[in-house]
Amino acid sequence: MPKITPFLWFDKEAEEAVKFYVSIFKKSKIKKVTRSPGESPSGPEGSVLVVDFQINGQDFTAMNGGPGHPLTDAVSFVVPCKNQKEVDYYWDKLTKGGKEVACGWLTDKYGLSWQITPTEMLKMLQSKDRGKAGRAFQAMMTMVKLDIRKLKQAYNQK
Repeated sequence: MPKITPFLWFDKEAEEAVKFYVSIFKKSKIKKVTRSPGESPSGPEGSVLVVDFQINGQDFTAMNGGPGHPLTDAVSFVVPCKNQKEVDYYWDKLTKGGKEVACGWLTDKYGLSWQITPTEMLKMLQSKDRGKAGRAFQAMMTMVKLDIRKLKQAYNQK
């Protein structure tokens, strides 16, 4: 079965964005940079056209395609976090120059949307006790950055 690779379109900042992402995620790397063989929407001959990279074993491609196709929050990447320290780390790094949205969502400085999601919250929302799951969900809906302690409090509330 073929491997599916997310492909991100940037105006001219693909390499800069990839370097930013690789600096945040510890198990990541730039695999290959392809330069334009001639004048293109991404710039003059020799400018960065495509950057192939990996985050935690997942392949991505970023392209400088010129203006006209901005990233939107219609597509986002979920970062599962095992504890509040991880939530805080990714939130702080990815919101730098970007914007906080709601319910664990943020948009980074390049316009890419991320969901910084505690794995514990997902377990709460999947609980067979729909009352507990509902309370956790309602608590999440009031938050911008997710707070595991507050989610647990709502979940366990009687």
